[in-house]
Amino acid sequence: MKNIIDYVREAKYKFQEKEFSVVDSLVLSQLSYLNFEDFVPSSLDTSYKISMKDIASCGKLDRLFLNVRDVSRNRKLLSVILESNRFKNLELLYYKSVIDTQSEMQFAAITFLLDDETAYIAYRGTDSTFVGWKEDFNMAFLYPIPAQEKGLSYLNDIASFLPNKLRVGGHSKGGNIAIYASMNSKKSICKRIIQIYNHDGPGFLKEIYNSKEFMGIKNGIRTTIPQTSVIGLMLQENSEYETVESNRLGIMQHDPFSWIIDNEDFSYCSNISKSANYLNQTIHQWVYSVDVYKREIFINTLYQVIQSTNVTSVNDFTGDWKNRAFNVLHSIKNLDIETRKFLFGTILALFVIAKDNINKINDVE
Repeated sequence: MKNIIDYVREAKYKFQEKEFSVVDSLVLSQLSYLNFEDFVPSSLDTSYKISMKDIASCGKLDRLFLNVRDVSRNRKLLSVILESNRFKNLELLYYKSVIDTQSEMQFAAITFLLDDETAYIAYRGTDSTFVGWKEDFNMAFLYPIPAQEKGLSYLNDIASFLPNKLRVGGHSKGGNIAIYASMNSKKSICKRIIQIYNHDGPGFLKEIYNSKEFMGIKNGIRTTIPQTSVIGLMLQENSEYETVESNRLGIMQHDPFSWIIDNEDFSYCSNISKSANYLNQTIHQWVYSVDVYKREIFINTLYQVIQSTNVTSVNDFTGDWKNRAFNVLHSIKNLDIETRKFLFGTILALFVIAKDNINKINDVE
């Protein structure tokens, strides 16, 4: 089964020879996870753009993969990109990366200039930092989150600087930011956007989908999710998505390298899995059964509990997860009685909703 690495390796035609595709969007979205800080300047100046070939000649490419998940496959992707007739002449500019624990923001974006004279603005998804994951969960009670506002500022800045037609996209939270930035951008900029790509990114609270801003760009959004999507169905009210086959299971299908390519396009399937539908319904019901204030308290309390164990990255749980889990439970015991009761009460309510949903599924069968 082929993936995006195979797609890039076999891509023969330049963008001016063969139209940009949804798979190209995923490739560039994945590239945005690399650490371009030492290679691509953050200032807006065309003299500071750099090609993929120039990056390869800089040396010390290991810096590109600092704190990047799945270094091995990202290295392979970069290697085939540097040899690809389609991708090797990409020019990169305006790399921005910000992690702010104070405002609970994790944001990164980069712009690619294509040989068809268009620009692709790629927003990075959630990285391995806990502050990045916390910001994702903040979507359940906060709008806009800081990364969304940063994404809008980035789009307005780069679009005011470049005359090109634009494509905007991202994977995971990056896809969500791409939609937010596009629908809130200046009208003159929004008109230049050819397509918005959301690769398994979470959605928005209900009221956003009914807004004039969202309705104004709705037809320009292309959403792709894997068959057992978890992230991409969170807060998702827009049912207009395409389901892609993956060679992994469960939440691991969120990994772009697992998405199956067939004949230069994704391999699509007709429906999401039963488990994905079940989880989606459960999260939706829980979110809208708890008021905004209580959602905020619940999420902030859990985050504070994890912070108290000195964990800074989800990777911290992989090696010594038993001790980390013990420390989390110990921290919960140290909460005051009322907060502890609220925390467990909210978790119990979530389990009750989950149980009701699984019973409904079993009754249908």
